[in-house]
Amino acid sequence: MGYHDGHSAGGPRPSRRAFLTGAGLVIGMTLVPKGFAKTQDPSVIQADVQTDGARPFNAFVRIAPDSSVTVLSKHIEFGQGPYTGLTTLVAEELDADWSQMRVEAAPADDEIYKNLAFGLQGTGGSTAIANSYEQMRQAGATARAMLVAAAAEEWGVPAGEITVARGTISHKASGRSSDFGALVEKAAGQDAPSEVTLKDPKDFVLIGTDRPRLDTPSKVDGSAIFTLDIGFDDMLIAVVAHPDHFGATVKSFDDTAARAVPGVVDVKEIPQGVAVYADNTFAALKGRSALKVEWDLSKAETRSSDEIFEAYSKIADGEGLLEAANHGDIEAVLNKDGTRSVEALMRFPFLAHAPMEPLDAVLVKREDGSIDCYNGAQFPGQDKAAIADVCGIDPANIRVNTQLAGGSFGRRAQFGSPYMREAAEVFKASGMSRPVKHMWTREDDIRGGFYRPIYLHKLSGAVDGDGTIVAWNQTIVGQSIMNKDELDETSVEGASDMPYRIENRRVMSANTALPVPALWWRSVGHTHTAFAVESFLDQLLELGGKDPVEGRLALLPEGSRERGVLQKVADMAGWKSGSAPEGRAWGVAVHKSFSTYVAEIVEVSIAEDGGPKVHKVWCAVDCGVVVNPNIVKAQMEGGIGYGLGAILYDEVTLGEGGAVLQSNFHDYRSLRILEMPAVEVAILPSSEAPTGVGEPGVPPIGPAVANAWRRLTGQAVETLPIKSSLGAGA
Repeated sequence: MGYHDGHSAGGPRPSRRAFLTGAGLVIGMTLVPKGFAKTQDPSVIQADVQTDGARPFNAFVRIAPDSSVTVLSKHIEFGQGPYTGLTTLVAEELDADWSQMRVEAAPADDEIYKNLAFGLQGTGGSTAIANSYEQMRQAGATARAMLVAAAAEEWGVPAGEITVARGTISHKASGRSSDFGALVEKAAGQDAPSEVTLKDPKDFVLIGTDRPRLDTPSKVDGSAIFTLDIGFDDMLIAVVAHPDHFGATVKSFDDTAARAVPGVVDVKEIPQGVAVYADNTFAALKGRSALKVEWDLSKAETRSSDEIFEAYSKIADGEGLLEAANHGDIEAVLNKDGTRSVEALMRFPFLAHAPMEPLDAVLVKREDGSIDCYNGAQFPGQDKAAIADVCGIDPANIRVNTQLAGGSFGRRAQFGSPYMREAAEVFKASGMSRPVKHMWTREDDIRGGFYRPIYLHKLSGAVDGDGTIVAWNQTIVGQSIMNKDELDETSVEGASDMPYRIENRRVMSANTALPVPALWWRSVGHTHTAFAVESFLDQLLELGGKDPVEGRLALLPEGSRERGVLQKVADMAGWKSGSAPEGRAWGVAVHKSFSTYVAEIVEVSIAEDGGPKVHKVWCAVDCGVVVNPNIVKAQMEGGIGYGLGAILYDEVTLGEGGAVLQSNFHDYRSLRILEMPAVEVAILPSSEAPTGVGEPGVPPIGPAVANAWRRLTGQAVETLPIKSSLGAGA
């Protein structure tokens, strides 16, 4: 993989990663895709593979004389697999051999490379494959048709007699054949057909089969380029001192000691805090530590997490709640003679995303006044607009060069790109005469807000004399991620639309306002609603004497896809015929998110620290047509590990006075490799449209563990994370 730059004086210097692999950075020229906006400079596109003479066939496909095919991915690669998935879609319809396929990040353009689900270029909501499925197949089929037309013209034969297979174009009657490269010049000049016929799924060769990921080799050998690896001659490193309290602002600061640190070049106040510029990272960090900043707390959040939860509890009992679902007569049924009821008050903490690569960006002003930005851009158009607005530059003169990113989980997808606005403010304040790498440390990231908000769920439910669930009453209190006054669907998704047939059901919501910036976290509202719904449902089934699997099946509509994954996972675990080993218990949960259906069963024991130890997870997923089974399984496994770490250990806590207590992986920790359970994944065959897999593996793991824990110990889990709520060690 190479990163290149065709403009800076002296060019980029080799990175630490390049030094370790014994190779400098590749400098090359990449052609603009056919029809792409003329303002985009083609020489600054981040690329996996540089290919000389590559010709554009459309906005997504270019083919080189060596027959290599490069796909321009409109979706960022930060570990979830779109580079491989989107390339597979093109290769399938192009009838290319997999060995020919390459991939690069597409330029920033909200029209040409828009996410068809969002209306602008962006990655999120597990939509990369779902929104691109037909689009990328059409791009491949169009390029194939152009190659066939060129071959027909070259050989003087009917196009209908030409076949393409594994990268070879053939005409059986004449015995003529060619690779793609020999025809690329003629083919690229053909008029693209207005319509193409896509393959019947029964004829798929690549779609539905395991393919090796295209980004794996460079990540394994260290040649992959991330923003953190990019460096330019004379580049400044910048870090910002932020307040310890959300909503605080700079009142005054003394930079005398900071400026005395060797290597510190300058100190500037910006709207987000105080920026320190230095010739190297060590000096920048040491200079920031030497700053003396007085903060204005007049508009800051000074309550603790406990105080916020206490306030939320009062809101849940108050008036003016927003209705998300309301069927039947809840009050009458809950108070009816002969019913038995149960109540729960569930607390969900702030959660940081904690991707392995914290936020970073490199900004460079060119001699013509234009600006290049290199970053892991989840919404490139939003980043471009932020830079243009802050720096006062025409957006046509801003180039966002999307790099590989070390994870996101929602962190890099922000309304209005506040991180990029900060980076642009830092760059602008520097005078923009030198390249600037703006960096957040791990501590900046953990303490920097944009968390999954705190939520409180108040639930009550009842079963009748036959053990049938007859009432469900739920109130959800928390910040509106979408910043709404009216009902925010992201607060109630997974609860308001639960699939279970309960005649009397009410779900209410209340939006709160805090100075703590909120953001979606991997699976958004489902992070808390799935836990609340599936763990409380399990309690009601137990109260009614119902089996957790059979009880759910009785409540699910016939033919529902939830039933399909639940029955499959029960078969995988041997639920009917077996039971957990002595000293262990099984727990189950099923949940739909992002139109993908996932059921999970876990096997849990009591760990040495007194908390849950998860030994095994069985997972069944229905995500429609599967492009690459290997990636689907990997995303389920990764989602299970990510979600398990969160429900066992993770919380961002505001202490007394409102300051964040956690700072790094020692006190906001991920699941460790020895704690990762064995995971068995089954993918249900389906002809439904493909849906996302990056997030849906996360929601069921929490309630499945909580349900197993309750059956093992008799303790219901109402506060997350589980370990700290039980007083277990970390």
